[in-house]
Amino acid sequence: MTQLTDNPVHVQTILDSVADGVFTVDPQLRITSFNHAAEEITGFSRAEALGQPCCEIFRTNVCFDQCPLRKAFASGENITNIEVDVLDRHNREIPISVNASVLRDERGDVIGGVETFRDLSQLRALANEVQKQFSFHDMISRNPRMQQLFDILPDVANSDATVLLHGASGTGKELFARAIHNLSTRNNQPLVVINCGALPEQLLEAEIFGVRKGAYTGAIANRKGRLALAEGGTLFLDEIGDLPLSLQVKLLRVLENNEYQALGSDETRRADVRFVAASHRDLAHLVEEKRFRQDLYYRLNVVALHIPPLSERDEDIPLLLDMALQRFCHKHGKKIVRFSQPALEQLLAYPYEGNVRELLNIVERAVILCRGSQIEVMHIPALTSNALALKKNRCPDKDALSHLLQRFQGNRQQLAQHLGIDRTTLWRWLKKHQLN
Repeated sequence: MTQLTDNPVHVQTILDSVADGVFTVDPQLRITSFNHAAEEITGFSRAEALGQPCCEIFRTNVCFDQCPLRKAFASGENITNIEVDVLDRHNREIPISVNASVLRDERGDVIGGVETFRDLSQLRALANEVQKQFSFHDMISRNPRMQQLFDILPDVANSDATVLLHGASGTGKELFARAIHNLSTRNNQPLVVINCGALPEQLLEAEIFGVRKGAYTGAIANRKGRLALAEGGTLFLDEIGDLPLSLQVKLLRVLENNEYQALGSDETRRADVRFVAASHRDLAHLVEEKRFRQDLYYRLNVVALHIPPLSERDEDIPLLLDMALQRFCHKHGKKIVRFSQPALEQLLAYPYEGNVRELLNIVERAVILCRGSQIEVMHIPALTSNALALKKNRCPDKDALSHLLQRFQGNRQQLAQHLGIDRTTLWRWLKKHQLN
């Protein structure tokens, strides 16, 4: 009895009924069959494709260095779920997922290969919509507390009140300050930033208030301070908790009377500036220790916004990873489409003590090191030592273990399974780090 697959017409009918694009090649990578979905996605007809080198019809960003079919021929194994971009006949980029396999005859000899591919345009568009839904002025979050901050930020910006931003280093305090400025009526005037912990006292005073020629050794000319540069706009005082007490008095005068004097000058100047301050330190605690003026604290603390650390925003990590991958691929001219599953799992479990800043640094380094189409664990050195510790059943550091404990909501059995250890070992690790 004749099999359906013995008839070439029947084979083509079967292939045309498949929703994914499918084409086959001979050992020289010339196309021998091309189904209807492949025509739809690439824009090339079957007649145009047959007999052509596949790289001239199926034009992807990995054809010459990471070709899935060449990899399948070389390894003899199936290549699955490689995300690439293909150029259709009109040179439009279409995101696709590719699988490649070797074709063999009855004796096991290689007679060609088959590649299947799926159009990911709708999935990408949906992912972009999701990202857009949770984006707000260069920030992204689906965390309820962050969403609440996004919701009230326009009202805060319009009030012209002094704002105090509190959050750990790397949580994005400057992004919040920029959003407040951009949403305010002062957005057509400058936003000026100064880090209060970056300079010694005398230089910091000159930097904020300006300096008159001869005020100190090296002051060879009159120079405007950040207050003057921010006139009509916003002055962002980052790490305000590091401001010396003597300068706190001068800043208080500006906040109370809108008046200040440049270093070495008797002339009183007026300041039309909106203030936004930020600190990773507890200013109320510094007040108790007499290291921060109480009156200045009250002046700054008109509207206080607390930005939660990334350890309290686990649901944001996938969004941030996708955003960072897109940003740094564009910056460095790379065509990396995703993280491998092992790399993604480690990135999701990483504690990120440096918060969003650390996440961005890790992804940018990985993008720079990656030569293929997906980021692997080896491209993320920051995670390697912890991964090796877990593989060798060595106790990870306290912060990493604490983060994992929170992730599994205290379920020690699930955490032990995740780490590949028994519960006794986990109990010893928790005891060592005094984690209940």
